Amino acid sequence: MRYLKQFALITAFCLVGEAIEQLTPLPIPGSVYGMVLMFALLCLKVIKVEQVKDVALFLVSVMQVFFIPAGVGIISVWPLEKTLLVASAVAITVFTLLVMGVSGQVTQLVQRLTGTTEASKENAPAPAPATAMEVTNE
Repeated sequence: MRYLKQFALITAFCLVGEAIEQLTPLPIPGSVYGMVLMFALLCLKVIKVEQVKDVALFLVSVMQVFFIPAGVGIISVWPLEKTLLVASAVAITVFTLLVMGVSGQVTQLVQRLTGTTEASKENAPAPAPATAMEVTNE
């Protein structure tokens, strides 16, 4: 029953996002509205992570299934795509490298601003045990 409630909550956000899409003139997909709304409510702690965590982890684990329709769509327009293959490959390569570079720079900036890195956490020395002198002085 817990999984059904979590799935219903996620689905409700998708439906609300679709409704917002119909009501607004902006060319933003309803799924994006739903995700932003859910993210905002999670950040504001109106919804707790535990209320959607199990189903969200399952959906992420089977995410590759959601790419099947996109693959079928590409196959259906293959004659047109074949003529644009080189241009598509160049665009995909350039934008992939661009996204990787920007993501890396943003990650480094956040680490510098917060002063944390995984290496600094792992290599941090363990606190020394208190000596008898320190314990008696407290």
